Amino acid sequence: MILNIDTSTNVCSVALTEGNEVLAHKMILGTNEHASKLTVLIESMLKEKHVVMSELKAVAVSSGPGSYTGLRIGISTAKGICYALSLPLIAVGTLDIIAQGLFSKCPEAMYAVAMIDARRMEVYSQIISRTGEKLTDVEAQIIDASSYSTYLADKELHFCGNGTDKCVDIITSPNAKFIPEIYPLAQYMASLSDEKYKEGQFEDVAYFEPFYLKEFVATVAKNKIF
Repeated sequence: MILNIDTSTNVCSVALTEGNEVLAHKMILGTNEHASKLTVLIESMLKEKHVVMSELKAVAVSSGPGSYTGLRIGISTAKGICYALSLPLIAVGTLDIIAQGLFSKCPEAMYAVAMIDARRMEVYSQIISRTGEKLTDVEAQIIDASSYSTYLADKELHFCGNGTDKCVDIITSPNAKFIPEIYPLAQYMASLSDEKYKEGQFEDVAYFEPFYLKEFVATVAKNKIF
């Protein structure tokens, strides 16, 4: 059994999986809930399934890109469990999780444009096929009318994730389908984490860091008084 954790967006979710099977999952939606609720979700889920931590074989966590704070909370928690129980740590890309969510809900979709909302008109995105082929690298992209036009010329692309709203009124190709309600959820990690477990693709628990894609830039509110 693998404990899967995703905290990369404003959704905090956990899932207990075995192979491709999801045994249990829980989630909460809230911008500032991750730090206080993640361990509660894990404990509650395991208790309901009568599973103790020592039965786990690995912990998988979304590795980014995504929310700086969210990623750090999820990865820190995953590291803590792995360190305490001497379990392997598995990293799963957030965009892969979104794409897997799309393919599980839309059997007709062959290509996912997995998207995470960034600042202004920017998104973090990657085009992923149903077979797992990556047509593009993970990239930060400013959305305009020509975005993805090369691929849309001969492929039907399903745009998914919380960055999709930025595309709906701008990308007008008939080959563009928009499925914004796909979140990166831990239950979508089952096959991805299982494959990495079987192949022994583990991270260094001490040194693994989130994949931010872009450096964090701290801002100060204009009305802040020092």
